[in-house]
Amino acid sequence: MIVLIKLILAHLIGDFILQPHSWVEKKENRKLLSVQLYVHALIHGALVLLLFWSLDYWLLAILITIIHMGVDTLKLYFQKDGNKTRWFLIDQLLHIVSIFVLWYLFFNPALGVVSIWENPYFWIYLTAVLFLTLVCGILIQVLLSNWAKSIETEREKSLPNAGKYIGILERLLVFIFVVTGHWEAIGFLVAAKSVFRFGNLKDSRDRKLTEYILIGTLLSFGIAVIVGILVVALTNSFINI
Repeated sequence: MIVLIKLILAHLIGDFILQPHSWVEKKENRKLLSVQLYVHALIHGALVLLLFWSLDYWLLAILITIIHMGVDTLKLYFQKDGNKTRWFLIDQLLHIVSIFVLWYLFFNPALGVVSIWENPYFWIYLTAVLFLTLVCGILIQVLLSNWAKSIETEREKSLPNAGKYIGILERLLVFIFVVTGHWEAIGFLVAAKSVFRFGNLKDSRDRKLTEYILIGTLLSFGIAVIVGILVVALTNSFINI
């Protein structure tokens, strides 16, 4: 595990400490013609060798360098002024995933990549997270579609897709609390959302909007709780086999 921590530390140092803002601007302007892109990628490889303090990991350092430059190049050519935040998150996610994959391949040779696909826990949690993040929002939107038509959405302006991401985050948090056995934390989450969200609704005195958001919130929380309970039950069934 210390090896994985070192790899993540090298990424954090290279991406957030040893990369000046001027480099980011030059990379965005010149893309593959930017010298800073190549220097930045080489720094990541050098940091791996530095933190491991051994040339035995030269192949790992080279792969880190190549993959990091590939991900950064992908980001540079696909990000626009209106989606920089999204591509920043995608960029960081791809970097972290690549680090996990390389760590798994280099330092767990006895396990092998194939064992991931044969691990039932991987599929259970992958299905649960996919359902809670991508599917559940659409499901709730369909269930509340008739009521949504009767609400004047223009009355209160909000950030684009803010409700969508709030729903995803709250479902993931509730799911984590359930599978880890911290049920009391769900109460704090409900209370926190009530303070910030329903306080504004009380001031607006919009009963329809209040009821609509309350139903949506309870649906979101309820589905996350049910999914969490199912995942716990399924994982326990494999343990008892």
